[in-house]
Amino acid sequence: MPIISTSVGDVAYDSQGSGSTIVFLPSGAHDRHDYDDLRALLPDHVRSIAVDWPGHGGSPAWSEPASELRLTQLVEEIVAQLAPEGAVLAGNSIGGNVAARLAIQRPDLVTALVLIDAGGFEKPTLFARVFCSLMSRPWFLRSIYPTFSWHYTRSRTEADKRARANAIAMTRSPAGLAAASQMWGSFNLPSHDLRGDAKQISAPTLVVWGRQDPVLPVSAAQTVHNLIKGSTLLLVDSGHIPHTTEPATVAAGLLPLLDVSVATSAPTGLTKSASLDQKDGQR
Repeated sequence: MPIISTSVGDVAYDSQGSGSTIVFLPSGAHDRHDYDDLRALLPDHVRSIAVDWPGHGGSPAWSEPASELRLTQLVEEIVAQLAPEGAVLAGNSIGGNVAARLAIQRPDLVTALVLIDAGGFEKPTLFARVFCSLMSRPWFLRSIYPTFSWHYTRSRTEADKRARANAIAMTRSPAGLAAASQMWGSFNLPSHDLRGDAKQISAPTLVVWGRQDPVLPVSAAQTVHNLIKGSTLLLVDSGHIPHTTEPATVAAGLLPLLDVSVATSAPTGLTKSASLDQKDGQR
């Protein structure tokens, strides 16, 4: 698979189709294959690019820490090289943080945004700070990941199970373990918190969230939805990785951002203005 070189390091990616571009950014400890089922639902005239973080999947390890700020610079250079006219960015967890940060810093490169259970929009708590600090220690992350991944994936589908198995395997490799622990360490930096800058996001935005996410609760989804003017909120009956649990639902939500003709009926939970309480009352 191809490797792209940037000023902060090299990473692997793959590209499918041609036309308007969407770039998929995975969660930490996860790789590009989390998006396989979702990408298979996209029309051929959509170009999808999926990236492996450093030390993940087919990407080599980095000598410098894989922090959110460095990953944002990485993605900026990837988009500038592969889609200089701009691209839709779709990111899960840390991938969502990176995508949102780039939409704030380089709006010219981000034509639309898909934030999937994205980090950086929740108010930090003492428990979260302590947990992130522990997860930044490779020995702790490696030992807890089998249990932790069971907790956050809420596996229902074969894709969920594969994603969890791949994440566990990633944390058992020296390169993957080092990069994932560095990512967790960056979550405690002041720059992780995007709430103050999120209102600057002007790109059309879809906020996708798992109703059963125990790591980033649905209240964080409402915060993102409120902060980003005109955003659309899509709630999915899943854990932290809704695109492996219900790829068809996520695809139906993001296709309009790619100017693809879709059915007029929206999936359950898709709303531009209704609050979570209103939607819950309708279910």
